[in-house]
Parts: sequence; structure tokens; C-alpha cells
Amino acid sequence: MDRAERDALIQRYAAGPRRLKAALATVPAEALTWRPAPGEWSAHEVVCHCADSETNSYARIRFLVAEPDPVIQGYDEAQWARTFDYHAHPLEPALATVEAVRANTTALIRRLPDEAWRRVGRHTESGRYTAEDWLRIYAEHLENHARQIEANVAAWRAARAR
Repeated sequence: MDRAERDALIQRYAAGPRRLKAALATVPAEALTWRPAPGEWSAHEVVCHCADSETNSYARIRFLVAEPDPVIQGYDEAQWARTFDYHAHPLEPALATVEAVRANTTALIRRLPDEAWRRVGRHTESGRYTAEDWLRIYAEHLENHARQIEANVAAWRAARAR
């Protein structure tokens, strides 16, 4: 990955919380905990997942850059949602976590030297895992979930119209 591609991904990464907040702002209060289908997440659950994901990603990039031969632990996202009963968790601190953790990590990754981006670890689920892999994944992570929230709202509106 060259510097221009990396910088563009860092910009997307930094913009993620704004994108997520904008999508969340479109959700009517009565639709926040609505699930489009069994086993799928509501907008509220998506935001709580994003908070947990961000805290995991926060640690992952730091282990990749600072530790020799790091092992990056995977986790069962759906199990976390059930175990931690995301609907019972307040939305505001989850969203604040996303914003704060992203801002802190953005400051870190903007100043990493080129050699840090070549660091390699091993992910327990996917194998070889580099700092560049981390950036590609998380640059689009909140965008993907913002689209998921928007799709939930559209499905909720369609269900109500029937």
C-alpha cells in the first residue's frame, strides 16, 4: 500500500463516527430497537457492537505495532450482543465510546512511520494479519454499519407501510 492509499484510508477511518452518527440521526425513536429479521441487529445493537468493535480495534493496532509476533484475538460478535444484552445498554455511552476511541486511534495512526504499517501478527480466526489489513478493515467498518442502519430504517418504514 502506498502512502496516498494509506492516507485516504486514514481519512475514511477518521470520518467513520460522523457517518455513523448521521445514519443514527435518521432512525425514528420507535425504530431504534426494531430488528429487520430474527438474528439481525437493530440500529441500537449496531451502535453497541460498534463500541465493542472499536475497543477491540484500538487494542489490535497497538499490539500489531508495539509487540513482537502479536496474536490478535477474534471474538463472536453475535454472542457478545446476546451476552451483553445490547438493547439494555444505553446508546449514548456506546456512541461516545466509538467517537472517543476512534479519535484517539486516529491521532496514533496519522503519526505512524511507514515501517509500522508493515508489521505482521496472527489473527486467531483469519491467520496472517498486518497493520495494513487492520486499516483496510476498520476504514470501512463504521461505513458498513451506517449503511446497515439506513437499510434497517428503510425496512422498518416498508414494514409499517404494509
